[in-house]
Amino acid sequence: MKFSETPIQGAFVIDVNRIGDERGFFGRLWCEKEFNDMGLVADIRQSNIGVSAKAGTLRGLHLQSAPHGEVKVLRCPRGAIFDVIVDLRPESGTFKSWYGVELNAHNGSMIYVPEGCATGYQTLVDDTEIYYHTSQFYHPESATGVRYNDPNFGIRWPLDVSVISENDTCWPDFK
Repeated sequence: MKFSETPIQGAFVIDVNRIGDERGFFGRLWCEKEFNDMGLVADIRQSNIGVSAKAGTLRGLHLQSAPHGEVKVLRCPRGAIFDVIVDLRPESGTFKSWYGVELNAHNGSMIYVPEGCATGYQTLVDDTEIYYHTSQFYHPESATGVRYNDPNFGIRWPLDVSVISENDTCWPDFK
């Protein structure tokens, strides 16, 4: 795997080293040792899947608060998304910064989201699937988020929002 730093402290885009021939390719999606060698959290407590039928669907921005904070490693095996990370760690040098990256079935890239960062995504095509690992079990009382269009962050989403949950439109402005 190839780990590329992003502008968000502790966040990485992860690309698969593809070993290919006329049949296609083979690559490693997960290796605890490689994550540990990079100093990253390599615990997996849950794996989740999400499917969105319509392009422009927006989900997020979500995170779990301490003591149930979690690392996420997310990929898009079908379709395409624009994934966004917002740094909500006051002690971080990139506090209140955001970063967005396209993840899709073709590029096979993944994103490593550190604990304390919110993440969300917008589907770029119909019939899109995401798959992600978390380092903690889902804890409903710790689930929180920030609004996708909060002016404190100025996120530039690539499409108009076509579908979004009421919950994701109601997060208060970040303070």
